[in-house]
Amino acid sequence: MVKKKKQAEFVRWFGPLLDALRELGYSGKPQEVSNKIAEMLNLDDAFLDETLKSGSNRFHNQVAWARQYLTWEGLLDSSVRGTWKLTEKGKETHLTYDQAHALFLKWVEINQQARKDKNKADVILEQAELSPEEVELKAETNLLDVLQNISPSGFERVCKELLREHGFENVEVKGGSHDGGIDGQGVLEINPFVSFKVLFQCKRYKGSVSRAQVGDFRNAMIGRAEKGIIMTTGTFTIEAIKEANREGAPQIELVDGQKLIKMFEKVELGLRPRIIFEVDLSYFNKFKD
Repeated sequence: MVKKKKQAEFVRWFGPLLDALRELGYSGKPQEVSNKIAEMLNLDDAFLDETLKSGSNRFHNQVAWARQYLTWEGLLDSSVRGTWKLTEKGKETHLTYDQAHALFLKWVEINQQARKDKNKADVILEQAELSPEEVELKAETNLLDVLQNISPSGFERVCKELLREHGFENVEVKGGSHDGGIDGQGVLEINPFVSFKVLFQCKRYKGSVSRAQVGDFRNAMIGRAEKGIIMTTGTFTIEAIKEANREGAPQIELVDGQKLIKMFEKVELGLRPRIIFEVDLSYFNKFKD
């Protein structure tokens, strides 16, 4: 019984997600919405730091699934890429847990019927560990898996290429001793008159980067560069994010696995673009009767 409850744990975010978007003015970026829910419900940091087997953040993945169900129900607008937006129906809708659970069961049934090779238990089980995008696309290999399975030095070299593609110059990987946790450096030119040195650290693993690791990296870069970047295929703990943005200390840019993927996609580094049409089940559902 406990296992089944955990598999559908994201149902409890249906109502809070709608409330969070109302607080944000009816639209917001995915991470912004997750942060607002955590703030409104005063969620514990330990819970917010939990990760899936893939290394991605469990809470944000659950919120993404809540968003997917609300989109199928017509409460969120899926037409704006990268932004979650309430529809007119969504603006007026408030969901109790029981209402959210009924909505969840309705769409599990529709999805199961649309995918004859899956029973309802399989459909729910997929959603416990995979993101909505992974379930829809079902790619044989995904970028995060590839990055997590190359060597640590290979990850440093591919991050070097990524920084170059994003406008950094004179990018070098230090290799060897990894002086103070610094894996490499580069120069970012803002305009012909302004440029600054950037130090970076690459962490290729599925776990979370801690506050102490961010602090150690900052200590290593002080007096040597104006900016620091930590790139990881995993996530950052809440305390690590706070440490990176601590007032009075040099700010450190944090790039987690999900942001890293978007950076690869933006410059199409190691990726071949393809067009994929996703079936809009909410559209076709009105023709069932």
